Amino acid sequence: MMGRTKPLGGMFSPHHDREKPPLDPCAAVLLPFDDRGRMDEEAFARLVQSTRNAGLKCAVNMDTGYVNYLTREEKLRVLHLTREALGAGEVFIAGTYIEDEEGDPLSLYLKEIEPILEYGGTPILFPTSKLHGANPAEMQRVYSEAVRQAKGALAFELSPLFAPNGEIFSEETVRVLMEIPNLAGMKHSSLSMKLEMSRLELRNRMRPDFRIYTGNDHGIRMTEYGSDYLLGLATFCPEMFADRDRLWASGDPAYHDLTEAIQYLGAVAFRAPVPASSGSSTGSSASTFSPRFK
Repeated sequence: MMGRTKPLGGMFSPHHDREKPPLDPCAAVLLPFDDRGRMDEEAFARLVQSTRNAGLKCAVNMDTGYVNYLTREEKLRVLHLTREALGAGEVFIAGTYIEDEEGDPLSLYLKEIEPILEYGGTPILFPTSKLHGANPAEMQRVYSEAVRQAKGALAFELSPLFAPNGEIFSEETVRVLMEIPNLAGMKHSSLSMKLEMSRLELRNRMRPDFRIYTGNDHGIRMTEYGSDYLLGLATFCPEMFADRDRLWASGDPAYHDLTEAIQYLGAVAFRAPVPASSGSSTGSSASTFSPRFK
């Protein structure tokens, strides 16, 4: 993980004036399929290894991994392939997607989390329509019980723009989630830099060690203001992201040009009306690919 330094030329957020923990760079790894609709396991393993070799943490069974289409057996297979590709002891993140399952949210989250922990992964809890409208106390209860055995787990704030199960939490809900000791952070995917800034301000007041992972592929500069990142865009070019992180850490002005080049890719790939996680990273036309994550 890259260390953080003061901003280049003093032109960025005052949040940089205090010491920061090292940047935690994560890529939501693409799950490739072959022409016959089967998981391309060898290609997936290569992507996992190249992401790790670049210095980024792998996140699997995410939207870029088509988790909303996978059977339970396929999700377990992804966990197995990830552990096999990384080897023993390497940390990775894995999504817990429960939207299409029957049952109460807590039981379903626990069912998803168990194999992730068995494979040595860190769970990230996808939002669910089963909890839409739940008050902050109920959200805290469900999440606290779900991650009781999962120290370092992550929450996921996902705009409904991307998926009908998505939800942008109230500030009070975010606050009570930050109070859960085993939750180490939250991915924030609203595409609003202003809203993400408010999450960072709340974090800084309440729990400075709580990580906010930007999921904003249109705003990768959020790392300049204190966010970490967990991006689908990073699966396009993990080596370029790693180079960018090194340039930032060393205070090299070349950081700016590289960031703008990567951001242009994000603007093209994650263009309206369909995010790139719906097909652009596979070379498919975003306008003709229609998975659930729209």
